[in-house]
Amino acid sequence: MIFFVSGGSRGVGAAIVCQAARSGHDVAFTYVSNESAANDVLRQAQQVCPTGRYKAYQLDVGKSADVEKITAQVLDDYDTVDVVVANAGINRNNLIVSMSDEEWHTVLDTNLSGAFYVCRAFLPTFIANRFGRFILMSSLGAGGVSGQANYAASKAGMLGLSATLAKEYGKKGITSNVISPGFFETDMTRSQMSKANREFWLQHCPVGRLGELPEIAELVMFLASPAAAYINGQDLRIDGGLDWAP
Repeated sequence: MIFFVSGGSRGVGAAIVCQAARSGHDVAFTYVSNESAANDVLRQAQQVCPTGRYKAYQLDVGKSADVEKITAQVLDDYDTVDVVVANAGINRNNLIVSMSDEEWHTVLDTNLSGAFYVCRAFLPTFIANRFGRFILMSSLGAGGVSGQANYAASKAGMLGLSATLAKEYGKKGITSNVISPGFFETDMTRSQMSKANREFWLQHCPVGRLGELPEIAELVMFLASPAAAYINGQDLRIDGGLDWAP
C-alpha cells in the first residue's frame, strides 16, 4: 500500500513513516520547514526497507491551495494513495482569557482545517479506487485541557470530521477512524510536559508509564490492514487506561 502522512518529520509522524516502511509500504510524507529532519526520516525509512519508495514534501497543511498542489504532486509521483494519516499538529498554549485570535486560528488552521483539506484532497482518489483508509490523529485533549482551548477544540473537531467521513463514504470502501493517544515519550512531551503532569500520569495511569511511539505506529498499521476493514467511525484511545488529561 501507499501511505500519505502529514507531519511526518518528527515524533508520532516519523514513527508512522518508519513503521510503514518496515511493513513494506511506500510512503509520502510532509514537513513544514525542517528539511534536515525530513531527510533524517527518509534515511531511516530507506535503512529499514531499501526497496521502498519514500519522498518528503514541504507543506503547510493550513493552506488549502498548497494542499491541493502537493496532493497533485504526490499522485503524479505515486499514481495513487491508499492510506491517509492526518497527523500534522501544533499547539500555542494560553489561558482562554489571554488567548489571542492568532493563537486560536493558527492551531485550528493547522490541526483541524489542515486535516479537512488533506482528506478532501485525497477523497476523489479513494472514491475512484473504491478503497481508502483515513486515520486522523486526535488526543485525549479533545475532552478539554487547561491552557489549551485551541488545541482541545481542534482535536475534538477531528472526531466529528472523521465520523462524517465514515458515514458518507463507508459504502464506497472507505473507512475513517481516529486515534487518540495519551501521553507518549516524544521531544514535545520531554520539553513541554510539566513535572507535575508527568508525575500525575505516572501515578494514575493503570499501565504506570508513558506510551512509546512504536505502539501508535503499530495501531496505524492495523487500521490500514484488511483486518480492520469493519472498523469505521471509531475513536481508538491508546492511553494505558487513563482516559482523561489534567
